[in-house]
Amino acid sequence: MTEDLSPAERYAAARIRAAQEATALAPFREMYEFDLDPFQIEACQALEAGKGVLVAAPTGSGKTIVGEFAVHLALRQARKCFYTTPIKALSNQKYADLVKRYGAEKVGLLTGDNSVNSEAPIVVMTTEVLRNMLYAGSQSLRGLGYVVMDEVHYLSDRFRGAVWEEVIIHLPESVTLVSLSATVSNAEEFGDWLDTVRGDTEVIVSEERPVPLWQHVLAGRRMYDLFEEESDHGGRGAARREVNPDLLRMARMENSRTYNPRERRRGKMVREADRERERRSRSRIWTPGRPEVIGRLDSEGLLPAITFIFSRAGCEAAVQQCLYAGLRLNDEAGRLRVREIVEERTASIPTEDLHVLGYYEWLEGLERGIAAHHAGMLPTFKEVVEELFVRGLVKAVFATETLALGINMPARSVVLEKLVKWNGEQHADITPGEYTQLTGRAGRRGIDVEGHAVVLWQRGMDPGALAGLAGTRTYPLRSSFKPSYNMAVNLVQQFGRHRSRELLETSFAQFQADRSVVGISRQVQRNEEGLDGYREGMTCHLGDFEEYARLRRDLKDRETDLAKQGAAQRRAQAAASLERLKPGDVIHVPTGKFAGLALVLDPGIPAGRTNGHRGFEQHDGPRPLVLTAERQVKRLASIDFPVPVEALERMRIPKSFNPRSPQSRRDLASALRTKAGHIAPERHRRGRAAAADDREIARLRTALRAHPCHGCDEREDHARWAERYHRLQRDTRQLERRIEGRTNTIARTFDRIHALLTELDYLREDEVTEHGKRLARLYGELDLLASECLRARIWEGLSPAELAACVSALVFEARQSDDAVAPKVPGGAAKVALAEMVRIWGRLDALEEEHRINQAEGVGQREPDLGFAWAAHQWASDRSLDEVLREAEMPAGDFVRWCKQVIDVLGQIAAAAPRENSTVARNARKAVDALLRGVVAYSSVG
Repeated sequence: MTEDLSPAERYAAARIRAAQEATALAPFREMYEFDLDPFQIEACQALEAGKGVLVAAPTGSGKTIVGEFAVHLALRQARKCFYTTPIKALSNQKYADLVKRYGAEKVGLLTGDNSVNSEAPIVVMTTEVLRNMLYAGSQSLRGLGYVVMDEVHYLSDRFRGAVWEEVIIHLPESVTLVSLSATVSNAEEFGDWLDTVRGDTEVIVSEERPVPLWQHVLAGRRMYDLFEEESDHGGRGAARREVNPDLLRMARMENSRTYNPRERRRGKMVREADRERERRSRSRIWTPGRPEVIGRLDSEGLLPAITFIFSRAGCEAAVQQCLYAGLRLNDEAGRLRVREIVEERTASIPTEDLHVLGYYEWLEGLERGIAAHHAGMLPTFKEVVEELFVRGLVKAVFATETLALGINMPARSVVLEKLVKWNGEQHADITPGEYTQLTGRAGRRGIDVEGHAVVLWQRGMDPGALAGLAGTRTYPLRSSFKPSYNMAVNLVQQFGRHRSRELLETSFAQFQADRSVVGISRQVQRNEEGLDGYREGMTCHLGDFEEYARLRRDLKDRETDLAKQGAAQRRAQAAASLERLKPGDVIHVPTGKFAGLALVLDPGIPAGRTNGHRGFEQHDGPRPLVLTAERQVKRLASIDFPVPVEALERMRIPKSFNPRSPQSRRDLASALRTKAGHIAPERHRRGRAAAADDREIARLRTALRAHPCHGCDEREDHARWAERYHRLQRDTRQLERRIEGRTNTIARTFDRIHALLTELDYLREDEVTEHGKRLARLYGELDLLASECLRARIWEGLSPAELAACVSALVFEARQSDDAVAPKVPGGAAKVALAEMVRIWGRLDALEEEHRINQAEGVGQREPDLGFAWAAHQWASDRSLDEVLREAEMPAGDFVRWCKQVIDVLGQIAAAAPRENSTVARNARKAVDALLRGVVAYSSVG
């Protein structure tokens, strides 16, 4: 090829090659066996040029390569690089990867409860750890050159997302930021914000999957392609994708099935199970069972597979179903290798705990190549499953959606059982973003030619809606940033109140709010131009028509108000007259379907709230039960009586009268007509209209007639323009109020928090008090409650186990609230302290309401949850794992996770508690030691 070039061109090409080889990227590329993708090269070149980068690419596309290049640059420049991840499991995995590449002496790990080589040039950590270091002004930040924020789209998370924005805003300007995100539809908007707060930031978006993804629906024994033509399956083409007509036909066929009268047996409906069996025999459409699905994938060479089931119990049940069905996905050599790895990884677990943890059932599944993966499992067990899956020794994993959060477990196929999941409040359809995240696991780069996403057919499935999920690959990144008490004192301590307010205004949340205001502002501008035109149209040569139009409007509004008042008075008079009715009164119903003569059988329910069959019901007045002259028994409503009603006559109702008997109704109706049929109803005379005597109306009419514009020949034309002007002006004011509500929202929330903290003597304008300095060291959802408990000294004198029980209430949140059953709590001093914590929370809650700090908006202190207090107390009291788990009725993984969170907060309390005349700091450290044993100690690296 070079022979065809001229000497000058060969020289130029050689210079380009030499320049490329002189870059840091050249030796970095040689570290990988595969060539880098264009988006990876572009991002690395931007980094080397000194720019920050935002890389948005699909799951599994290799965007972490860019983060690893930042590590490479930091080592080359003798600077530090912090690699942050949202969860500990990801931190552990990244730590292991980097140790393998650079050696243990150059890599450290910092998570909430673990510290390994923390002063190394490369440190992997959770994002919260970096946030805490920034606020504390840690010495470890010296020499920091790069920060990699993996899974940065986590800032949408409503519980933890604010931490990502805090880090981005507070990092020193000298630090280059590498943001790695899943594909989001507003990457440019996020990039613009990064450009504003971090300086020059390159946005690199890649829509292309490294391994093409095929979408399928498994119904009965057949696997259907979701799309008829899928030349665009890898994101490389532009062909249009049509939903498979076979699937549409199946959906129509299933929806058109109606009840067949022959499906009766001895006059009763056939049982649901029998109908399902008949449906199967008539059709090939059914939802295959879990062992059936795995067997089918195995026979078609589509394993390893991850099946997402949005339930922990469902994951465990799926493994058992496959075992009972006799599925074996490993040969004898694979089985022996699995046992060897498992025994090696779990050697530190005491034998007596193995049975409690379900070790032997778990091992049997692993030996057959089948496993569950969810947050309720022991971290060690989850890590073993991940390792065996990557090694190809576990071929079928049943997982909850937590597995999709960045953990490196790519599969050939991903199966979704349902497209609905429980979101903590209700069963909701999964979003396009969630679908993309879940199916993004399918297709292993460098191993598979293509990946497969399989959705199981469910009754009522809409193939068109599924195609919409599969075709929408992006989702918007929405900020969940809200100021907290800890954030407020840390900001004021470092920057003072005014500068803190300015910093908060630079958040992505405010950036998005301000952007949304731009469109409204443009509409206001257009409206103002329209108002100028309307003002010109209503100009009158005789005088100020705007003033005249205001008089007309005031007159109309006054007449409307008086008419409404009159109608309300008439309704009140009618309701009062109905309340005076008694059984046996003969009345004349003035209007409605049953107008005419009627006998009151029952005066009806009194007005107001009554305890009905649906609980408390609201009624707008009495509803008398009457017998009409036409023999109908009806319950009337207040709408049938627009005017007051009076009894025309009285009649005795026979005790034998039965409103359900036609004969009884006929006899009583006949007696009613005989008794009162000749009486003509008294016509209700409407009183003089209130408007006739209203002084304000008289004044306005006089002013209107006296106005110069009243005599204009074009008065009504001007009036039409004036009405348009008024309506547009009203709409414009509403838009302006919306703009006012959206601007400075974060700063207003900060002001309210500042006011509350000032009232509690944590802040004094720009000064942080001693109480405030203590709060600055307490991170967590209930930071202010923890600080107030320390301040009130309610934990003084508690034993380490009792203190652990109390601190558990600051972190624990039950997965499902059960208000009917009070949680079991330890007795004695711990019980008194827990009750006092709830009382302090009640005082804070009232104070937050007073300062308009709203928990629904993610700001404020939730009620402490005592549901883990007993378990924490028992474990810290050296009780056995078997006893604690049995009494707590909690999976081992949840137990370990909550213990680690309690340990984390205990560490904060030990650092924040007073040193003199206090036992809290010492007992908090003892409580950490008491909790950090057994499964909690050996559960994971971090």
